[in-house]
Parts: sequence; C-alpha cells; structure tokens
Amino acid sequence: MDPITGAFGQVVTHVGGIDHDGGMTDGYLSGFLSVPVALPRPAREVRELTYPRFTVLLDPGRRLAVATGVNIDGSALQDLPRTGEWRLDPRIDEDEQTGPAVYAGNDLDRGHLVRRRDPGWGEPSEARAAMEATFVYPNAAPQAARFNQGPELWLGLEDHVMAYAEATGQRLSVFTAPVLEDDDPPYRGIRIPLRFWKIAAWVSSGSLAAAGFVLDQSDLVDTRSGLLAVAPLGGFRTFQVPIAEIAALAGVDVGPLAAADVLAPATVRAGEWHLLRSADDIVL
Repeated sequence: MDPITGAFGQVVTHVGGIDHDGGMTDGYLSGFLSVPVALPRPAREVRELTYPRFTVLLDPGRRLAVATGVNIDGSALQDLPRTGEWRLDPRIDEDEQTGPAVYAGNDLDRGHLVRRRDPGWGEPSEARAAMEATFVYPNAAPQAARFNQGPELWLGLEDHVMAYAEATGQRLSVFTAPVLEDDDPPYRGIRIPLRFWKIAAWVSSGSLAAAGFVLDQSDLVDTRSGLLAVAPLGGFRTFQVPIAEIAALAGVDVGPLAAADVLAPATVRAGEWHLLRSADDIVL
C-alpha cells in the first residue's frame, strides 16, 4: 500500500476493494447524484477502504473511521432479512481496527456507520451482498447501547432519512462518522467518540440540497473508573447543525455540501444548534 497526497493535502492509502466473493467493489461514487459530490475528506492520513456502494476512510491511529460515504437509491431499496456477521477487514492490519475485544462484556454496541440497509438496493443478490459487507469493523464505532438501539435516537434519524428517500424515489448520498477528538475518553486501547455527524445529500429541482446532523452520547458514556459505565441519568441529544460547522468540528472538507445546506443561516445562529425533539423538527 503506497500513500499518495490527495487534492486537499491529505495522505491517502488506497486499499484495493474486495467483496465476500473476492471481486472488485466500486465503493462510494461521487457521480451517483446528477450533481457530483465528493466524499468529505480530512487532512490527516487515512486508509481508503471500498465496499459495495460505500467507502470508509479509516484513521489508522484512532482505529476508527473519520468519514464514510454511501450511495442510496430510494426507488430500488430491498427489504431483506438481516444476514451478516461482524469481521475484521483482512486488507489492513488488525491493530488499525477497533475489533471485537473493545465490545466484549460491556454496554457498548458495534454501531453501524453506513447502516446495513443503506446500500441494499437493486437486484436482491446484489442488495444482500452490499448489506452483508457493512458488517466490517472499519464500518463500526462504539456506541452506548441506548444510543444505538432506541428508534428515537440514532436509528430514528436514519429511518427518517431513509423514509424520505423511499417516499420521493430519491437518490441520496449519505456521509457519517464519529467526531474524533483528542480528549475522547480512553478505553481498552482506543478512545471512545462522544459525538457523531451525518450529512445527507440529494438533488431537488436540479440543484444539490443537503442536511447535517450531530448526535451526542456524552452523557451515556463514563470511563473515569477505567471500566465502561452507561450513565443512569442524562441521555443523548440530536441536533440539526449547519454543515459548515460540521466541517469545522470533524475536520473534513465537505466541498459543495455547505453551500447546499437546507438549514437557512437565518434560522440558526453560529454555535447555536437546532435541537431535535422529534422527526417533525427536521428540516429537509
């Protein structure tokens, strides 16, 4: 694997794509929408891992994704039974991945970044292969169980975006990752991210549109005693956030997405995020 310097000055190590049958994969396609949208990228060194219809940019030092991107065809989504088992990606070293030991015997879930159903569209066999490919550790991040499992939390936002795609027959490109902070709490050789970001992009009336979100599990994770604890009080918070602020928070170049933000600047002042109490509060 030879590193190269990307367009934004980042160091990228491209890792050849393989699927479960050993064939080449396409990864995230920037031209999937009628308006091109590049995968948001950081300035830091990353491993670029391609899978069927999605790509993971992995920070090898943090052993977690710094960005992911997936293409979703809302008109061709398949509703298939859940199949697939979590596994390490054999293309990169095990010590660059957050593997099963981090999730054993605690209240952490392996939270999908690219959700299982997101790339599951088209012919059933292709959809199933793409869904199963999401069960790879570079596509996971530690999430408190209540944060990951409750329909009103992270998955609630995912379902709302997916329902929008299905109802409108829209193609979507969705980008998701943890916010990797230097002061994230240490645990079993990694640092557990406390916040996650997501940007959904689509084309409306010929123009690019996008919405950005931040989800916060800070009050659900406590590692101060050296053991993971899920706080008995408090909980998650979900915000719709200006995409330009997500770019600064996550340290990624979002290209045209900031200018396409559906959250009008007049509705949210800088630093004051739009708290979401239900799906009805989401601006799309």
